[in-house]
Amino acid sequence: MISLKNVTKVFGDTVAVDDLTLDIRKGELFTFLGPNAAGKTTTIKMITGLLRPTKGEISVVGLPLKSHLDEVKKHISYIPDFPYLYEKLTPLEMFYFFQDIYEMEREKAGEEMQKIVELFNLEEYKETLIENLSHGIKQRVVIALSLFHDPDVIVVDEPMVGLDPKTAKLVKTVLRDRIQKGKTIFLSTHQLHVAQELADRIGIIHEGRLIAQGTLSEIEKIAGKRDSLEELFLEITEKI
Repeated sequence: MISLKNVTKVFGDTVAVDDLTLDIRKGELFTFLGPNAAGKTTTIKMITGLLRPTKGEISVVGLPLKSHLDEVKKHISYIPDFPYLYEKLTPLEMFYFFQDIYEMEREKAGEEMQKIVELFNLEEYKETLIENLSHGIKQRVVIALSLFHDPDVIVVDEPMVGLDPKTAKLVKTVLRDRIQKGKTIFLSTHQLHVAQELADRIGIIHEGRLIAQGTLSEIEKIAGKRDSLEELFLEITEKI
């Protein structure tokens, strides 16, 4: 569902992502780990079409981004680490906006909207201007909107930032539910416990290069010992 082949992104003299090749399958939750400035967010922005790679090819849902970006956007959603929303709209107006963007059938969209509003406990906030909502509520709105059109691919950058424990648990449950329904999730985080709890496979990026990938047990073999994911991560990155 997501394929990157020899992808490189250069900003001036800085190589942010260096010859990255990855394949994420349908129905898989792939977690992308790395220290700050490792290349995680740059990779996400290339997958979602917000940045173009300097070199290499990216395909999503079997379509090359370079020539089919508009079509790919119908099948993908992006949950950023910081909630970008129109501050002068209400969450309800944002749902109507998304309904029009994705050309959703009105009755079906209304039913789906009500389900998601209830799921994320947004009923009391749905007619409040977004500028008056807390960071945590805004993040709930962003996640709810990202699931509204039932995307095949969900790209997530640090999903638990600003969420209370109850909502964080709900988000984990919702993501796993989407995987059970055959969706594909690419999740970037530096919170190792999130990766350990959710990931089907893990990729570790360091200084723009993919230095390890596989299941947790395969990563353990690469590190040469069985221990916490935190210690495995530190051991692998410090070897480079």
